[in-house]
Amino acid sequence: MSEMPAGGDAAYPSAAEVPLTTGALARRLGVAPTTLRSWERRYGIGPAVRAEGRHRRWTPRDVALLEAMCRLTSSGVPPAEAARVAKRGAGSHEGPVPARSRKSQAPGALPLGDVRQECRGLARAAVRLDAPAVERQLADAVGQYGTVVAWQEVMVPTLHAVGRKWASSGDRYVEVEHLLSWHVSTALRRRTSLSGPQGDVSPVISPVVLACVPGEQHTLPIEALNAALGELGLPTRMFGAAVPAEALTTAVRRLGPAAVVLWAQARSTASPALARHLADIHWGVKGARRQPSVVLAGPGWSGTSVRGALRPTTLADAVGIVSGTYAEWH
Repeated sequence: MSEMPAGGDAAYPSAAEVPLTTGALARRLGVAPTTLRSWERRYGIGPAVRAEGRHRRWTPRDVALLEAMCRLTSSGVPPAEAARVAKRGAGSHEGPVPARSRKSQAPGALPLGDVRQECRGLARAAVRLDAPAVERQLADAVGQYGTVVAWQEVMVPTLHAVGRKWASSGDRYVEVEHLLSWHVSTALRRRTSLSGPQGDVSPVISPVVLACVPGEQHTLPIEALNAALGELGLPTRMFGAAVPAEALTTAVRRLGPAAVVLWAQARSTASPALARHLADIHWGVKGARRQPSVVLAGPGWSGTSVRGALRPTTLADAVGIVSGTYAEWH
């Protein structure tokens, strides 16, 4: 993931000519004053000047050092290593930072395990509730790797880590999960819009319908599939969470889709009866009648058997199945 150039973003402005107070510097960098004091205490990154009364004053050199520290930690480098690199080269790497690194031992770190470095930077930004950094890092991941890899190797591990922390900490980290989920959804929807218009030719012949089954509120995985199909130029119609069975049936009859993807996160929401009903819908003139392929996506369908239905196990698998089905229709 590319680093922000110093002075290229409001979060990382160029060093001022006048020494700054800790509060002013914290506002410029977008971190808490306590973070700066902690970095000084732990890693020796402190102000070169102290005014009367021992008030800290940060010089342009101090500011440049901390800009580098912020860039490195935002990209996933552990704070201790970021401090060493920043002090050694004012933010320049001596050799590349490995794409994967071992679990951080920092107190309060999310339980990420052995993951891409981008996950660490994303997790740190989410825990800080640093929305601009979360948004930027998600956009970088999707732009660099594409939706499938960004989802499977960056977004999902970080979301799972937040979920585990939430589950083990009572009511703590709920706000982190909500903020991260919101920005993941936003990144996926932006990717869908950037993949090109889907309604220039009207009506679209046999699009792909995506919907959560009735009662199912978890939409992020199917939003990821929608974005990935958009990257391939496939027309889709996304209906989102908890679509009533009658409304979904009406939509399928109106659109005549090549495929219907039904997402179920929990086994309690999976409905084989609905899947069979949609698979039996026919349209078209006599002798050339067609019916949609039904794709059962999500762990809720585990152990469920619906004749003729397709059952992907990963996002990449779902993209391959749906795109293949669509190609057969056209």
